[in-house]
Amino acid sequence: MSTPSFEQQPQQPPYQPVPAPPLRPEDERTWAILVHLLPLVGVSFLGPLVVWLVFRGRGPFLEHHAKESLNFQLTVLIALLVSLVAVAVTFGIVVLAPFAVYLGALVLQVLAAVAASRWEWYRYPVTIRFVS
Repeated sequence: MSTPSFEQQPQQPPYQPVPAPPLRPEDERTWAILVHLLPLVGVSFLGPLVVWLVFRGRGPFLEHHAKESLNFQLTVLIALLVSLVAVAVTFGIVVLAPFAVYLGALVLQVLAAVAASRWEWYRYPVTIRFVS
C-alpha cells in the first residue's frame, strides 16, 4: 500500500461582500421622504430602522434622514409611554398628554418630509440622539 500524500490546498481569499452601488439622487430623495412618512401609517420606529439598515452607506442624505427619523421615533415612543404613565398616575387628569405628543410628532414628521423633498438636511428638535 502506498501512503496518501497530503498536498497543501490553495487558500481561498476571505469573503468580501460586494459593496452596493450608491443610490440615484431621485431614489435617495424618495426614500428620505418615505422614512419620515412611514411612521404615520403605523410602522413606528421599524420603518426608519429597516430603511437605515438596508440603505446604510448608499447615500449620505438618505442615511442622515433615516437616522434622524429613527431617533425621533424612539423619542416619541418614550414620550408616549411617559404620558400614558402620567395619565394612569393622575387618574386621567392629564388625559390630553398623549394626544399632544402624537399631534406634535405628526407636525414635525410632515415638516421633515417637506424638508427632505427640498433636499434640505433636517434635524428634529427635542430629540434624543440614540443613533449618530
